Amino acid sequence: MQTDPASAPEEELPVQRPMRWGQLVLVENDPGRYDPAFWLSYFKRTHVEGVCLSAGGCVAYYPTEIPFHHRSRWMGDSDPFGELVAGCREIGLVVVARTDPHACHDDARQAHPDWVAVDAEGNPRRHWSYPEEYWVTCALGPYNFQFMTEVTKEIVARYGVDGVFCNRWAGHGVCYCAHCRDGFREACGMDLPRPGDPQDPAWREYARWRERRLFELWDLWDAEIGRINPRACFIPNTGGGALSDLDMAQIGRRAPVLAADRQSRAGLALPWAAGKNAKEYRAALGPKPVLGLFSVGLETRHRWKDSVQAPEELKVWAADGIAQGFRPWYCKFSGTLHDQRWLKPVGELFTWHHDNERYLRNIGNLARVAVVYSQQTARYCGGGQAFESVEAPILGVYQALVEARIPFEMVHDRLLDAEHVDRFRLLILPNVAALSDAQCGQLRAFVRRGGSLLATHETSLCDELGRRRDDFGLADLLGVSFGGEVQGPMKNAYLRLHHPHELLKGLEDALRVIHGVHRVCVTPRAEFAERPVTLIPPYPDLPMEEVYPRQEGGAVPELYLRRLGRSRVAYFNWDVARTFWEVLGGDHLKLLANAVRWAADEEPPVTVEGPGLLDLAVWRQADSVTVHLVNLANPMAMKGPYREFLPCPPQRVRIRLPEGERPRGVRLLVSGERPEAEIGERCVSLTVPRVLCHEVVALDLGQ
Repeated sequence: MQTDPASAPEEELPVQRPMRWGQLVLVENDPGRYDPAFWLSYFKRTHVEGVCLSAGGCVAYYPTEIPFHHRSRWMGDSDPFGELVAGCREIGLVVVARTDPHACHDDARQAHPDWVAVDAEGNPRRHWSYPEEYWVTCALGPYNFQFMTEVTKEIVARYGVDGVFCNRWAGHGVCYCAHCRDGFREACGMDLPRPGDPQDPAWREYARWRERRLFELWDLWDAEIGRINPRACFIPNTGGGALSDLDMAQIGRRAPVLAADRQSRAGLALPWAAGKNAKEYRAALGPKPVLGLFSVGLETRHRWKDSVQAPEELKVWAADGIAQGFRPWYCKFSGTLHDQRWLKPVGELFTWHHDNERYLRNIGNLARVAVVYSQQTARYCGGGQAFESVEAPILGVYQALVEARIPFEMVHDRLLDAEHVDRFRLLILPNVAALSDAQCGQLRAFVRRGGSLLATHETSLCDELGRRRDDFGLADLLGVSFGGEVQGPMKNAYLRLHHPHELLKGLEDALRVIHGVHRVCVTPRAEFAERPVTLIPPYPDLPMEEVYPRQEGGAVPELYLRRLGRSRVAYFNWDVARTFWEVLGGDHLKLLANAVRWAADEEPPVTVEGPGLLDLAVWRQADSVTVHLVNLANPMAMKGPYREFLPCPPQRVRIRLPEGERPRGVRLLVSGERPEAEIGERCVSLTVPRVLCHEVVALDLGQ
């Protein structure tokens, strides 16, 4: 068994130890009103090992001596931050200070107008939410590099914290202040661009320059913290998936630990979104701790920060993140409690996590399928359509794999070397358009070593800067060349199915199913004996009398399958993943799931059979294997908050054992039951009687 790439620091830092975190974000009038003793008691009751506490930035919660560092007007001569730090130290907690430098008060602006961000018309930027009191600060100028550096040093020196977690540190949009104008011109010889075209050379240079400046700021703060406390570090609130604006590969190399600030669902965000973030962060950080920061309140654009979610919503969000590898971190905004209904469910969840900690200290994920996410495609090909062309295909593949119950991980597009990908049998490339020659070479090498690929739509049609190639960078693997045109949007286009074929399983009674919305015209450069899916071109959808195909299909393949020794390559030349996310059509689900199974061509590490919608994860610990089953089956799954759990009926679970291992016992960590298990030569089979929210099958290993 191969585990995740070993990239953790040689010596563990205090912030890397805690398995559970709590965060209290104070509001300015909390001092003198809230009860610090209650929070210290709740931290202890929920078995947290690390805490994040409000310290400074927009508001200082300690008696700062730095000019223009605004003290809370309610704290008087007290030291709210220091009082909490002392109490947390008494109960043995790792302590991280929270800062937020994104806004300043008017006295700071008057004394230092160059601290404030400027819009494209040259106007200082009032705060969008509280313009009467605050100005938006420039992240790339002296406010952060000088003023917040002094704030950070003061906090670490005075309180000896184990780290500084900085929120909203990277700015809000392009700043056109003199520092940014002059700095960009000096570095790149250009004027600051207006946001827009990703192919504008000035915009490309700006994106790279901004990223360099922010990493310089990260390195500065980390170095200053380390000079005062060598066992402490800077923890930026940053990162994410394909649409993240800082390179996750660089983040993964720098960060000893990272918190994924995905507080709860908003809009069409499925409960598995928390688990998706865990996979995206882990793809960059490897085995280093990734913390899942969730809020107890609703998270919508209307910003009801004092709200409380339903207990079921809280639990399913946190459970899916835990299942996919997060160390949980609850966050409460305002120390004054207006609604206590969240306390019990979070307490129950954290107590369970504490009681089962040894089964949650994962050393490797056993999934053999991985989805590649591409930040460079989002940055250089996406533009204003980055969600539609980059994130939506990822979401489509993600949803299909969850529904198909195929365990999987995620891989960053700049980490395609053997160390990061060789533990997988199959890499899925959902419209990963922008790939360099070197990245294409890494994928070829992966296939030569026996790996398989599944690619969709425009994958490798552009170079790493988003410039259209004359041909696919992976044309030799895909077996096709670019035909010079991308068609779409198509209306009323279909696919002709040619039975029998294993990729058409579940579609036996259909001869025609819906196509996608966009397709790449291609010319085969290899022989394709298998043509299970061919093109029926678009035809009129009105008037109704004219709704019939002018060509029945059969000549032009729309799915290209190749067998290359031990490897397999499947290529959909159309936007199957994006279209599936848009319409969630069952036929596209079957095509995607069947193609994944065909390309993987091996028994998965776990199979789960039974009704319902479950998110799966399979993990190895030091002396156990665990399989997580998260019950997503709920009429509210696709939109609103869960209000009740609907238990899944019995599930038949088959787990493939790591080579050379034998199980000593089987238990269910949530229900506490010990089910009967059938132990075969290389597998264990059992029935899980029900899954309410989350169940974990734990196999103890050993002779």
